Amino acid sequence: MSSHDYVTQVFSSPLDIPAGAWNHLLSLETDPSPFMAHAYLAALHASGCAQHPAGWQARFVTLWQGADLHAACPLYLKNHSYGEYVFDWAWANAYAQHGLDYYPKALVAVPFTPVPGARLLARNTGARTALVQALLALAREDDLSSLHLLFAQPQDVTACEAAGMMLRHTVQFHWKNVAPTLATAPASALADAARGSLSTEGAGLAGPEPQKFQDFEHFLASLQQEKRKKIRQERRKVAEAGVVFRWSLGTAIGAVDWDFFYRCYERTYREHGNAPYLNRDFFQRMAQTMPEHWLLFIAERDGNPLASSLIGIDPQARVAYGRYWGALERVDCLHFEACYYQPLDWCISHGYTRFEGGAQGEHKMARALLPVKTTSAHWLAHPSFAEAVERFLEREDQGIQQYLDHLAQRNPMKGLPALRTPFAPPTAA
Repeated sequence: MSSHDYVTQVFSSPLDIPAGAWNHLLSLETDPSPFMAHAYLAALHASGCAQHPAGWQARFVTLWQGADLHAACPLYLKNHSYGEYVFDWAWANAYAQHGLDYYPKALVAVPFTPVPGARLLARNTGARTALVQALLALAREDDLSSLHLLFAQPQDVTACEAAGMMLRHTVQFHWKNVAPTLATAPASALADAARGSLSTEGAGLAGPEPQKFQDFEHFLASLQQEKRKKIRQERRKVAEAGVVFRWSLGTAIGAVDWDFFYRCYERTYREHGNAPYLNRDFFQRMAQTMPEHWLLFIAERDGNPLASSLIGIDPQARVAYGRYWGALERVDCLHFEACYYQPLDWCISHGYTRFEGGAQGEHKMARALLPVKTTSAHWLAHPSFAEAVERFLEREDQGIQQYLDHLAQRNPMKGLPALRTPFAPPTAA
């Protein structure tokens, strides 16, 4: 296909796309993440985790001018809605009740990875617009029911909305390493914070260089007394159970620790009646191709490991991402220690600016992970269903706003006003 001056090529594997060209486009984006790196997507494919037998048929879309890659995105044809974290099961059921096929559908997303950020990689606005048009053209030509773009950065959202796609919002919980100074900030800064118009670095609240937390106790001191007391109680339970933690970073994570982590991860999935999305081969490829992006915590008692949590990190942007956890035995409050307190302590000690807690889970607010609105874009081919979904999304968005207003009244930070709207979506540090 061709669009303006671009030639569109569709690839059945990310391995067929030059890694350097893909990663160069990613480096130009405002909101890149390690999970959009060529090596990450290639590992998902090569390990079989995101291939056709698992319900993920790769159709990566690229736009070229001669030998130069100008735009690209990971596109999958899906025959189910697992591993996405923006739920459209009700839409699929409605199609089925009317004798229509919802699957296959087209999905622009990182499989099993609800991390907001760049999805449409492009050299400029024109290339991004052309990429959206190419995606819609492909969906129509293949007679697909729908096109969905999940957890997108603002530039992607703008391009999709301009192309007539519908927007849908969900809520995540992120922590920022910004010691609060709102109590003494000017009224104008407080108003900006309430509108969510500040950058993720808290510009306007503490000058050009916002103060980071000095240590975990400094962070605890910023919380309301009730929340601070609860965290100390939870950490004390883990310590009194004789559990201690050690962490390893990058190439220091040995094969034995990777094996132990996967044992925990797999067991926890199966205890909930599900097979894990990711196999051991995928994590082996991560250890080989992206070691610098992983931080592993292992809980031990009497020298014996019993649980672990794996954290994704972006050393350049100084951002950490809560990803996977598992345990071989139950210890009260161990999940909170492994998945929140140990990573937050590490982030503070290493000057990281943000910790993203992943999809859902308002219990994270008690750990000072505050609500962030994320956005996805959707197109449905059937006019009547598109109209019905548009009405549904309008009602759902009202519910999301009410939910955020409810969460805002539970602000865990000490001395801060209730936030009337959520923080703005994260941007690169």
